[in-house]
Amino acid sequence: MGKKIMRFKIQLILVFIIIFTYISTSLFLLPYGNAVKAIAYYYGSRGDVVIKIQTKLRDWGYYNGSVDGIYGYQTYTAVRYFQSKNGLNVDGVVGDATLSALAINVSGGSSGSNNQDVMLLARLINGEARGEPYEGQVAVGAVILNRTRDPRFPSTLAGVIYQPGAFTAVVDGQVHANMEQNSINAARDALNGWDPSEGAIYYFNPSTATSSWIWSRPLIKIIGKHRFCR
Repeated sequence: MGKKIMRFKIQLILVFIIIFTYISTSLFLLPYGNAVKAIAYYYGSRGDVVIKIQTKLRDWGYYNGSVDGIYGYQTYTAVRYFQSKNGLNVDGVVGDATLSALAINVSGGSSGSNNQDVMLLARLINGEARGEPYEGQVAVGAVILNRTRDPRFPSTLAGVIYQPGAFTAVVDGQVHANMEQNSINAARDALNGWDPSEGAIYYFNPSTATSSWIWSRPLIKIIGKHRFCR
């Protein structure tokens, strides 16, 4: 009887050791598992996503090399230039944050793309129109969308937003400010078709505008501090 109890205790101890080892190993390897799952493109990477990165950077004026799907030195320096201009960590690695800023969705799927559009537009609204009347925030989002339909501007949401020098919030990094819920709501309303700007493709704040040219644009209406123009 004593031997049976002893064997049971030994078996019980062994079970606890196995469970403890499994849990400890899992916790130790967890960061490495997450690292493997992380999506990143860097010097030496190749493939379709690199082509997308090069194409976006070329279209937005950051890259003038070949769109060949090879992440070489020119791509690396263009990525760093893009990161420095858009308030991102300047490391030359295209991870989640830089992919998002480039509006590249590597996972695919329409719902993901729709949500990405909302957040991308919301970031611009948040950076450009925080504190403005809600109608004015939606109007800023509508201007971005109006530009995508105008042949004088890029045809994509991200292309318009990240067109070099187009928006102060992108230049000074306010596009990455803490997100307000109103900005997200305004982006959704603009994407759903509400256009308080009445077709405007320009807007500016007269108290901060430094370009004399912008004053030549025909005025449509004023909402809050912004003048919306053709």
